[in-house]
Amino acid sequence: MVFHLANCHATVRQMANYSAALDDVFHALADPTRRSVVARLGHGSASIKELADPFGLGLPAFLKHIKVLESCGLVVSEKIGRVRTCKLRRAKLKAAEKWFDEQRAAWESRYESLDNLLTTLKGEKDET
Repeated sequence: MVFHLANCHATVRQMANYSAALDDVFHALADPTRRSVVARLGHGSASIKELADPFGLGLPAFLKHIKVLESCGLVVSEKIGRVRTCKLRRAKLKAAEKWFDEQRAAWESRYESLDNLLTTLKGEKDET
């Protein structure tokens, strides 16, 4: 019994960590500017200047977006000389993708159950 409870506590802690990491990723992706940056980095690394140009934001404001993306682990940046280059960390997107896949599977199962129920009810109605 004690072993079982210890496993449950470990699982809950792991789920809380997983949830916190997902919360950070979804928070970062909630902003359209940051989503655009992630989409752009999906095509390859880019300098901060390259990333900032389409948005017409001042560099300090744009760097706040980069900091949010870095803090959740979606983006990593490296400074070489005077140029800071950003790169997408796809593993963090995979965690969000996994969550969506789990949700999709749950809802597909629910819809399939509903379809089966409706088919059954329709068959019962047709028999009467």
